[in-house]
Amino acid sequence: MVDAHLTLAWVVLAGNGAAAVWALGANRFPALGVRALWWFVLAAQLLLVAEIVIGVAMMAGGGREVPGIHTFYGFVTLAAIGILFSYRTQVGRRAHYALYGWGGLFIVGLIIRTMIIG
Repeated sequence: MVDAHLTLAWVVLAGNGAAAVWALGANRFPALGVRALWWFVLAAQLLLVAEIVIGVAMMAGGGREVPGIHTFYGFVTLAAIGILFSYRTQVGRRAHYALYGWGGLFIVGLIIRTMIIG
């Protein structure tokens, strides 16, 4: 299960990074702002939720000890998804791309930090 958690972490990092770059590209080049972008963002963020669930299951079921700060960053990353989602109604439709682009890069930074300290 540890190998699955580590492998999925890399997939989550790449997926969220690609989604963020795509969203920033769509902010700059409107032709990139297609519906598939939002499905990709959703898939990347759902994979992140799955990664967190696997981590929690490893801690609860396997009695695995991890640094508390690793767990903290994992849940902060989850909270960041919720914050992005809640802010989508606060910005105009065109600004959604910038919100999810820059917010996605922030999430990528949190994922990297979580992987380094884990």
